[in-house]
Amino acid sequence: MEIIQQLNYDLGNMFGVTLFDPQQFTSLVIRFIINLVVVSVIARCFYYPRSRRHDYTFIFILMSMSIFLLVSLMDGEGMQIGAAMGLFAIFGIMRFRTEAVPIREMTYLFMLIALSVVNAVAHGDYHPKADYWDGVGIVTILFVNIVFVCMAWIFESSRVMNQECSRIIRYDNVNLVSPEKREELKADLEKRTGLTINRIEIGMLDYLKDSVLIRIFYNDPSDIGNSIARYGRMPKEM
Repeated sequence: MEIIQQLNYDLGNMFGVTLFDPQQFTSLVIRFIINLVVVSVIARCFYYPRSRRHDYTFIFILMSMSIFLLVSLMDGEGMQIGAAMGLFAIFGIMRFRTEAVPIREMTYLFMLIALSVVNAVAHGDYHPKADYWDGVGIVTILFVNIVFVCMAWIFESSRVMNQECSRIIRYDNVNLVSPEKREELKADLEKRTGLTINRIEIGMLDYLKDSVLIRIFYNDPSDIGNSIARYGRMPKEM
């Protein structure tokens, strides 16, 4: 320990950086492992089975770990958390504004970012003058992570929440959208789609093209997490 302290002192005087801080490094590694495991479980075990989207799963894990490391290393005198989150906000404006990210994916994204920030700032601080430690312990960190996992399970569980699916359809017969013909419209849509429809919402009418946007609601566990079902037109990026 004396050798490390002397090296830290010499490197700090010469280059402004130290070699190794055992307490800081150990704390970072423990919180990194906890964050990586929990984020991977949420993304792989809760999000992916329904959506089958490798791209979003990769983004969730990589961005969560990036935010974790960014906030962990910038939580000091040089650059505070606000600046770190500002960098993420700039990235979000530059990239995610170019594609209509579904609400389910955005929910997971913000949840995993919040989890990573919590794990990054949750650590103990030593006060040498009073000789005591305060801050957040491992038990508290584990409890918070378990809470996030439980929220993801509740969010995806059909036994706890109503898992009604919806889909936007461009329909080609505006004569059936009147209220008195709603049952005929429902029967025709069920015949075409093969789905048992719970309810229908009528959107924009286009009498010139004899078309209307309709949103149908139905129950189909295999279709939960379908990220393209709500598009009313061809997405710019596929």
